[in-house]
Amino acid sequence: MDATRKSVLLVDDNLASLTLGKELLKPRYTVYSAPSAERMFYILKKLVPDVILLDIDMPDMNGYEAIQILKATRRYAEIPVVFLTSKYEVESETKGFDLGASDYIIKPFAAPVLIKRIENQILIAAQQQLIKRHAGDLSSLVSIKDAQVHDLQNAAFTTLANLVELRDKYTVGHVMRIKLYFNALVEELFRQDVYTEEISQWNLDVIAPSVLLYDIGKIAIPDNVLNKPGKLDPRETEIMRTHVELGVDALTRAMSETSENEFLRHAQNIVACHHENWDGKGYPRGLRGERIPLEARLVAIASVYDALISWRPYRSAYSHSEALQIIKEGAWTQFDPDLVEVFLAVEYIFQRITNEYAPERPQGEILR
Repeated sequence: MDATRKSVLLVDDNLASLTLGKELLKPRYTVYSAPSAERMFYILKKLVPDVILLDIDMPDMNGYEAIQILKATRRYAEIPVVFLTSKYEVESETKGFDLGASDYIIKPFAAPVLIKRIENQILIAAQQQLIKRHAGDLSSLVSIKDAQVHDLQNAAFTTLANLVELRDKYTVGHVMRIKLYFNALVEELFRQDVYTEEISQWNLDVIAPSVLLYDIGKIAIPDNVLNKPGKLDPRETEIMRTHVELGVDALTRAMSETSENEFLRHAQNIVACHHENWDGKGYPRGLRGERIPLEARLVAIASVYDALISWRPYRSAYSHSEALQIIKEGAWTQFDPDLVEVFLAVEYIFQRITNEYAPERPQGEILR
C-alpha cells in the first residue's frame, strides 16, 4: 500500500450511497466503508483515516451522536468529519458545525464536489498540524534578541499566515500590507505621544509578528464560504464569523504548551478582538471602547483599510481617498477616534504601501 496515499472512512447505512461513494473515491484514496456508526468505531480501533464522511440519518446511532463520541475521544478528535445528508436544513447544518463537523455534502454525490471537499479537509488538517508543530517552539524564540532569530521568526509566522492566503485568492499580499500599516501606526503613536504608557510596555520585536496571525482562524472555514464568488448570505456570514473563535482556540492550545507566550498573548488579543467596534456593536463579545485591546484596535483600522482598497468579486476596489473617508466616518462607532486621527496623520504612508504592494484583481474573475 502506498504510504503517502490518503485514506477516507465512508459511513452510510444506504448501500447504494456506500457503493457509489467507494467507486468515486477509490481512484484517489484508500477507502474504508462502514454501514453503521457501530461498525465505524470498530474500524477506528485499527486505523485512523485522514477524513471521515459520516451520514446523519442512520438507525441505532445517528451522525450527531457519533460525532460527539468522536470529538470526545482523543484518538479521533482531530479527524475532520464531513456530514452527509440527503436533505438540506439550516438548523441541521448549524447543529452539525456546533458539534464539530468540518463541512457538509448533499447526497446524491457529485464527484467533483465530493473530491474537492475532501481535498480541502486534508489540506486544512495539514495546515493545522503545521501550526501546532511550530507555534510552541517559535513563540519561545521571541525573547531572544539575535537579529537572525527574529528574521527566522518573522519568516516562519509569515508562512503560517500565508496559509490562509493560499486558500483565499482574494487576499494575496494582504498579510504583508497589514503588518506594514500596523508598524506605521505604532511609530506615529510614539511621535504623537498617544497611548504612550501602554505601548512603552510592548516589546515591538514580539508584537509585530503577532499581527501576521490575526485572521489565522480562516484556515478552518469551509472553502464554499471562504471563496464564495459574491456576498455571503446570513447563514454563511455566521459561519465566517466563527473564524474569530477558531483562531482563539488554536492559540489557546498553543499557549498551554509553552511558558514563553508573550507573542501568543498579543496574537490572541488581536485575533479575538479585531472585529470589535468602539461603540460596542462589533463581534463576537460586543466589547466597547478601551476594553478592546489596543493592538486589536490598531489592526481593525489597518485591516478595514486594506479590505476597502482591495478588489472583491462583487465590487471594485475603493480608491485611497474613498477608503480614507469611510474610516473617518467610522470614528466613534467602529474605530477608536484617537487612532483615526493617528491614521490620518500617516495616511500617505498607507497609500505608499498600497502603491508599492498593490492588491491585484484575480485573473479570470469578472466583476459581478
